[in-house]
Amino acid sequence: MADRVRAAYNIAMYHYNPSTALEELTEEAMLPNPVHVRDMMLRHKLTPDQSLELNRIFVEYQKHFGEAQKLGKEILKRLVA
Repeated sequence: MADRVRAAYNIAMYHYNPSTALEELTEEAMLPNPVHVRDMMLRHKLTPDQSLELNRIFVEYQKHFGEAQKLGKEILKRLVA
């Protein structure tokens, strides 16, 4: 019985199915979307110094977020093909 449950669990796991992982990557990322992060920054009352520092960090976050999505998508596309 435990083997059947484990087998069903493994079949449902996205990392065993690149197509599903690719769909999930498109629909939902584990990291917050940079648009939402920017919105949170704008709503928070920051001093000018805090704003400059967070903006520097945000620019890096935005750059790496996009790069990670691109790389993940490329890997999954090749696995699906």
